[in-house]
Amino acid sequence: MRTSSAEIVREYGPFAGVDNVAGVTFDGTSVWFASGDRINALDPESGEIQRTIEVAAHAGTAFDGEYLYQIAESRIMKIDPKTGRVLGAIPAPGRGGDSGLAWAEGALWVGQNRERKIYMIDPDTGKVLRTIESNRFVTGVTWVDGELWHGTAEGDESDERRVDPDSGEVLERVELPRGVGVSGLESDGGDRFYCGGGKSGKVRVVRRPARARART
Repeated sequence: MRTSSAEIVREYGPFAGVDNVAGVTFDGTSVWFASGDRINALDPESGEIQRTIEVAAHAGTAFDGEYLYQIAESRIMKIDPKTGRVLGAIPAPGRGGDSGLAWAEGALWVGQNRERKIYMIDPDTGKVLRTIESNRFVTGVTWVDGELWHGTAEGDESDERRVDPDSGEVLERVELPRGVGVSGLESDGGDRFYCGGGKSGKVRVVRRPARARART
């Protein structure tokens, strides 16, 4: 297992009216982050919030190329980002203990914080299709280049982990500085991870390890 120290290349926030940053996702243009009672679209270049959607947003956020998905207590809502309209909802597998959220392979991947699991679920029904065990609290979840990464946070220690999507084996760890937590986690598809900063009210950019980027 390869271990490295995180290179934090940029920080956004704290933002007015935002006490906690939860889920994070990227639509190719904007970084969306959940902050309790709304989802915010952040311009990654200027660092400014461009627009908000007033909706319950307590944990993970994901984007499937067209729609946003947002964990709100014990359900996952499907949202049209153009109109802000909630199009539907499915039960969240953790029944309120859910954390991270990602879209990949036509499915939603849902982190379970204290259960230390990641569930692959059907986005239409919420049926659990696969379960991956972790040995740490699971926060944000993301896929990039066929790799599954998730955030962890326990006490003052937090990291980003690349894990085997079948066995859950930890293949690589990127350690955050002590006291810097990861709530949401999202890749930009390149060399950056966008990380929710929890109660710091910040979104941080962490460089994706070069070795991981170079693999085919």
